[in-house]
Amino acid sequence: MTTENTSAPTFRYSAVTFDCPDPAELARFYGEVLGLPVVFSTDDFVLLGQEGAAGLGFNRLADYRRPTWPAASQEKQAHIELGVDDLDAAQARLLALGAVKPEFQPDPDRWRVLLDPAGHPFCISTLV
Repeated sequence: MTTENTSAPTFRYSAVTFDCPDPAELARFYGEVLGLPVVFSTDDFVLLGQEGAAGLGFNRLADYRRPTWPAASQEKQAHIELGVDDLDAAQARLLALGAVKPEFQPDPDRWRVLLDPAGHPFCISTLV
């Protein structure tokens, strides 16, 4: 048995993709929030991003079921953390863009949990 000196492949983070019922709607929301343009789009998939940076994708799932956060009957699947300078101002902007604020907030002085238009929980924090 011989061993070759080969280098390991290089991996880089390229995107995270959220399942949803309407990729265009969710891309509009996050594109507005993060200031990211659409770099690829079909009826069933939209990718936001910028040249040389990781992107955020949205994939149509025909039988998508909204997370029921904080209840675990339909798990949240994944969530994104967004850093902000001012919790109140950021929350107001996100709500105006279509986010929803659930009643339960685990630590609202440190971070806020909101739901995107497809029901995915996401957090805003001055700590990130």
